[in-house]
Amino acid sequence: MTRLSDTQLVILSAAAQRDDRNVLPLPGSLRGGAAQKVIGALMKRGLIAETVTDQRAKADPALNRIWRNDKDGCAILLYITDAGLAAIGIEPEQPVPGTEPKARGPRTGTKQARLIEMLRAEDGATIDEIAAALSWRPHTVRGALAGALKKRLGLTIISEKVDGRGRVYTIRD
Repeated sequence: MTRLSDTQLVILSAAAQRDDRNVLPLPGSLRGGAAQKVIGALMKRGLIAETVTDQRAKADPALNRIWRNDKDGCAILLYITDAGLAAIGIEPEQPVPGTEPKARGPRTGTKQARLIEMLRAEDGATIDEIAAALSWRPHTVRGALAGALKKRLGLTIISEKVDGRGRVYTIRD
């Protein structure tokens, strides 16, 4: 069984009793850096997770219901995971609707969206063509391919050598 501190047990137990499985509000004495540290440890172990909502409400320490806001201003909530329930000896019933993180795609009009458009074109694009079109350095293009597209968005990038052009990258759907 997972070893938890008293504070972690209190947080998980309270979240398990809420209908929406929200971790917040935290115990009144847990604020600032201490709260960040406890939440970080629980997230690292997969006992709680973040979920992005469509709400544009600001995180308010007085209400203590919204953990933080993402860069677009959407509220991010914390909820107890099935692993968190199991850690305190509760069998999960059914998933709570709306607690699964949304798959986020690129916003329209961004460089990432233009990159995806170039890679979806029939003849694909080379690193140099992408770098020129987006005003990026070649290492930035390679990082975007590996990090943002492959890891974050889960896209399949195909690379093949084309005579006269060099290595060409495309997205396989």
